[in-house]
Amino acid sequence: MKHLIVGGTKGIGKSIAEHLPYDDEKIIFARNESNEIPSNATFYALDVLSDELPELENLDSVIYCPGSINLKPIGSLKEDDFLNDFNINVIGAVKVIKKYHRDLKRNNGSIVLFSTVASKIGMPFHASVAAAKSAVEGLTKSLAAEFAPSINVNCIAPTVTDTNLAAHLLRNEKSREATAERHPMKTFLQPNEVAALAKLLVSKEGKNITGQIIGIDAGIGSLK
Repeated sequence: MKHLIVGGTKGIGKSIAEHLPYDDEKIIFARNESNEIPSNATFYALDVLSDELPELENLDSVIYCPGSINLKPIGSLKEDDFLNDFNINVIGAVKVIKKYHRDLKRNNGSIVLFSTVASKIGMPFHASVAAAKSAVEGLTKSLAAEFAPSINVNCIAPTVTDTNLAAHLLRNEKSREATAERHPMKTFLQPNEVAALAKLLVSKEGKNITGQIIGIDAGIGSLK
């Protein structure tokens, strides 16, 4: 199989690249190259928002990982904050999907997008990121209907995951303990947990899962 991972050099995207079957072909788009890119991956240094996307053939999946954690009270958020978060999370995904969806259709492929648990439950200071990620969820459902039965389209909605993006939320032992305590399972996520779910969604076994917003959130989205 052949997978395109956008944002595959860090965090969840990097973990997905590592978890996909070794013999599968991986193509990674990211602005900055990393020394930890899998040896069997093809890397393109580009910004999906501003650069022309390369021609690719025989894709079996597109996994769009870029995101943002821009947490501020509404009075401190500028309109540009909302625009930037929307561009990163939504417009970038739209641009990639528009470029490659015909090839995915020919191969009965898969698309995986990412939301956040904050789109399901109200969290203070999440107005900008929750608005953008809620748009991703709407995009997921619409495209799943439009592309069925050729392409299955799903969205993973994680809680706090131990990546560079969330470093300011997990900056010391006290903040890590407090974050874990807020979750019914008394923990937060590791990238490999999210990667395992993405791997399923782009596999043959996950083909009949489509149009779903799948929470992986240590219970915080559903339990008290």
